[in-house]
Amino acid sequence: MAALFCENCSGQYHYPQVHQPFEISCMLLLIMLGKVSLDFFMLQVKQKNVKVSFMGYFCVSLALLDFILLINIAVIFCFEDFALWGVRFTKYHICLFTQIISLTYGILHYPVCLVAGLDYYMTIAQTSQSPRRGQRLFYVLVVIFIWISVFFCILKVPAIYEELEIRNHFSPYQCPLYVSVQSYAVSFAMLLLIGMAFMVSRKEVITMILSVRLVSFASQPVLMFSYASNNNGTCFKWQLLTRLLVCFLGTWAPFVLLQFIILFLGARIPAYMEMNVPWLYFINSFLIAVAYWCRCHDVELTEEMWSTDPFVSWKFCFMPFNNENTEPAEKPGTVIVIC
Repeated sequence: MAALFCENCSGQYHYPQVHQPFEISCMLLLIMLGKVSLDFFMLQVKQKNVKVSFMGYFCVSLALLDFILLINIAVIFCFEDFALWGVRFTKYHICLFTQIISLTYGILHYPVCLVAGLDYYMTIAQTSQSPRRGQRLFYVLVVIFIWISVFFCILKVPAIYEELEIRNHFSPYQCPLYVSVQSYAVSFAMLLLIGMAFMVSRKEVITMILSVRLVSFASQPVLMFSYASNNNGTCFKWQLLTRLLVCFLGTWAPFVLLQFIILFLGARIPAYMEMNVPWLYFINSFLIAVAYWCRCHDVELTEEMWSTDPFVSWKFCFMPFNNENTEPAEKPGTVIVIC
């Protein structure tokens, strides 16, 4: 792939090096098929009994929009040239629709992260797992408002047309796709904060990792981190930071490594591929950890409190675990964390 930089446009584009419309259409169809499969797979394997949130509704809306795009691409790919309601559709529209979706997804990272972060900060301490109907309706309306606003920006702002017109300067057999700067900024900020948290609590993290043991709990194998804090006077928030970091990396360490490789290599991934459900759930867990850390003194130790994240269990970040099916700690004051 080659990237183009234009003085009159604010975005960056990728040009797949293929030489026939059939190859471009087939490539986009296969990519979207894989992406949609991954989106629905993540929605299927996630925990079901979790509190509703803005991010949960947005992930569902993203998966549905990807599915609609896949259906459109598949229909155009199969019929190649047809008219519907007076509009003629050709394989050119496969590229056009993908360009519009790329531009739309490319400017969604900031608003989605901002709204989700505020949502968790205000609701993380709520103990009720069943929200009011008004709260569900509010999330649905916010998701719809964000999508409509972004599509309006893409389709009505004249500057966007100037960015799309750039494809006319190149071969018609190429399909320039938008690369989002927002995703790189969000990824860099998350890796920076994770790195800073690790540097601050690296001794505790290493101690926890070295103390890991495999035990049986509720007839299932679990990892138990049994360690004693070296500093009894350490602030609760800094001790909590260690546990949040270990729980987060215990689930998302491969994704953190992938983000580091992408940033290190400077890989340019089209926005329609980069905005996906696994990426959003990765951000979701990070925002939940930040909200827990910021409002740790407001968190109540109830069972309903821990059904927030579909993939990470934060329960044992806040309290030691004692059960007759596990071996007792060797030292007084030992903290036991099970993941």
